[in-house]
Amino acid sequence: MKAVVMAGGEGTRLRPMTASMPKPLLPVANRPIMEHVLRLLKRHGLTETVVTVQFLASLVKNYFGDGDDLGMDLTYANEEKPLGTAGSVKNAEEALRDAPFLVISGDALTDFDLTDLMRFHRERGAMVTVCLTRVPNPLEFGITIVDDEGRVERFLEKPTWGQVFSDTVNTGIYVMEPEVFDYVEAGVPVDWSGDVFPRLMKEGKPIFGYVAEGYWEDVGTHESYVKAQADVLEGKVDVEIDGFEISPGVWIAEGAEVHPDAKLRGPLYVGDYAKIEAGAEVREHTVIGSNVVVKSDAFLHRAVIHDNVYVGPQTNLRGCVIGKNTDIMRAARIEDGAVIGDECLIGEESIVQGNVRVYPFKTVEAGAFVNTSVIWEARGQAQLFGARGVSGILNVEITPELAVRLASAYATTLKKGSTVTTARDHSRGARALKRAVISALQASAIDVRDLENVPLPVARQQTARGSAGGVMIRTTTGRPDSVDIMFFDERGADLSQAGQRKLDRVYARQEYRRAFPGEIGDLSFPASVFDGYTGSVLRAVDTTGIAESGLKIVVDAANGSAGLVLPSLLGRLGVDALTINPGLNEARPTESADTRRAGLVRLGEIVSSARAAFGVRFDPVGERLALVDERGRIIEDQRALLVMLDLIAAERRSGRVVLPVTTTRIAEQVAAYHGTQVEWTTTSPHDLTRVAHKEGSVFGGDGRGGFIVPEFSPVFDATAAFVRLIGLVARTQLSLSQIDARIPRAHVQRREVATPWAVKGLVMRSVVEAAGERSIDTTDGVRVVEPDGRWVLVLPDPAEAVTHLWAEGPDDAAAQELLDTWSAVVDGADR
Repeated sequence: MKAVVMAGGEGTRLRPMTASMPKPLLPVANRPIMEHVLRLLKRHGLTETVVTVQFLASLVKNYFGDGDDLGMDLTYANEEKPLGTAGSVKNAEEALRDAPFLVISGDALTDFDLTDLMRFHRERGAMVTVCLTRVPNPLEFGITIVDDEGRVERFLEKPTWGQVFSDTVNTGIYVMEPEVFDYVEAGVPVDWSGDVFPRLMKEGKPIFGYVAEGYWEDVGTHESYVKAQADVLEGKVDVEIDGFEISPGVWIAEGAEVHPDAKLRGPLYVGDYAKIEAGAEVREHTVIGSNVVVKSDAFLHRAVIHDNVYVGPQTNLRGCVIGKNTDIMRAARIEDGAVIGDECLIGEESIVQGNVRVYPFKTVEAGAFVNTSVIWEARGQAQLFGARGVSGILNVEITPELAVRLASAYATTLKKGSTVTTARDHSRGARALKRAVISALQASAIDVRDLENVPLPVARQQTARGSAGGVMIRTTTGRPDSVDIMFFDERGADLSQAGQRKLDRVYARQEYRRAFPGEIGDLSFPASVFDGYTGSVLRAVDTTGIAESGLKIVVDAANGSAGLVLPSLLGRLGVDALTINPGLNEARPTESADTRRAGLVRLGEIVSSARAAFGVRFDPVGERLALVDERGRIIEDQRALLVMLDLIAAERRSGRVVLPVTTTRIAEQVAAYHGTQVEWTTTSPHDLTRVAHKEGSVFGGDGRGGFIVPEFSPVFDATAAFVRLIGLVARTQLSLSQIDARIPRAHVQRREVATPWAVKGLVMRSVVEAAGERSIDTTDGVRVVEPDGRWVLVLPDPAEAVTHLWAEGPDDAAAQELLDTWSAVVDGADR
């Protein structure tokens, strides 16, 4: 059997290490990752190997040649452009047509038993056998589900935490029959998991999954790269280490000089012809490359030092990576997580802070304190985007410098000359950051339409009027010291996950587009924004019956930007409205849960004393709406969703209602009673928006005050929902309390369970296994449905180390019991 080693990836997440070196050549224990892979292949008799290359292909070819030094026969298949995982193997088809072959990545460290994998393939009579393994964090990999016989049932590429229902992932190692090439188009990008395997499964071809035991690490990040070094030194992976083990865990290669007065504490590795002087201290998990000089009184701990590096006296290197041919001068300090590229100079007594990236051929001056990356910055964040854009503490995590870089990255994802709409809330911090964003966009050849301070739905609607995207900066809900930088697509909706990843990649690479002098973007300030917005709402939303109804309504603008729209809107509606808290308050750009509750209580008192039909309270940015009935009683958010659903479904009598899977199933009863149908989505606002945009949608909501009025816009819009509600109440001539009374009571309980990141995948697999024969739904997380209709939803949080649980039963006690049962399952998987 032949083998294919895929060695064409750029390894962008590993920059600056891969800025001038292909990822397969990165050394692990002073030997390229791909060399470890080739030695594994040879160990299992796979000496005839084709290597697919693309990025810096000549360096790979020059290093390994024809494979004679390793006792192998290597040939190369060169890609002119990236062809994907399947396309690159198709490019080598001529050498693989005669017999089954094994595919393996050239940049993953493993010691799997490939002989047993090939035996499994032959015994199952498979067309494709996928090598699987279990990992604690499956987000970056493709999840694969197999049945009891090993036949693959489902693939899911790059899941979100809400889609994680197993910790069994695809390692990218396959055994294949040549017939698989019939399913791969030549010369175009094609992927195995995303394109070929689903087609094979649809046609019923035999695809099996082999769950391998042993070590596997996809060396795709700086953290995993350093971890791989430590695992080799700890003996966790069965690979060959060049040199002599002079004491337990202390490996010294040929020609290395270690002074007797140097302090070595293993496990560690010293490469060939390296020199360690007296007084130097080299501690655990340090790897020193060839020809490295470590001067007296230097301290190294968990440091990975590539070849030909000079480490000066009194230096301190902890948990960092140093590229080849770099000089670290006297008393320099490089902190945990920092990466220094090839051929750099780090001056005397300088300090490079943790997670800083210094790209190749750069100089850090003596005495410098470097807390941002040199030329390009990469903050090393695990996840740039949160639930509502990029969030953090103002002037600590979210600074004007960060805003500039984010805006530059966003602009780079758009075409030159595109238009972006910008907006903010009424806080001073948002005003300052927006100015930085506008400058960066213009400097990247983007025209800017600045709306200044407007409600969030107005910013979305204006973005959808011909802009390529939008940026809104607002104070984080309930956190007055924090801000959200929100990015919109051309529809005014939050960026999709694909769009977020694209922006994240540009930001991580720090490769921003800059405009030539004649290309600097224009800045304009649209006129009559509020009149245009309210006119659009009134044209799109049914207002019949309002003028004749004589309704009296109390409206609380909560001292937010929603108050900017209300005068024009209420005057044109012709209702008797009492508006409270209309003025902007820059000192209070958001509100706490307690403040919101107190505001609703006060609103209820005014509604009751004024004998109004109902009251509404906008959030400070005009996105969400809270309701108070004619008696002054607060209608809780989940209940308000059902009230709105009942009113709309009763009037429409058909269509689609869009709701997240966390919503009570009473919603299904209400919708079905009136002839409408519920479509369940994930909890992501983007997913709600996407489905609500489909033809036939009549309503959407999230149960937290967010309502979608599809005839006007597919995004949350409190103003449109307010107008829709007035029309519905006017035409039905029923009070909100009467509507509420005819809807069955829901009993949904919620809980959070602390869950370390390392076991989230295991937790979700445990939930699926514990479900047994029960029905499960994996729309978002795992929803387990009991035979009697009770259900529990287990959903990992995408940004925090917690797992969320929702449970619904016939009463609160039953729902609580269900929560207790499944909380124990989540807790048990953590132990």
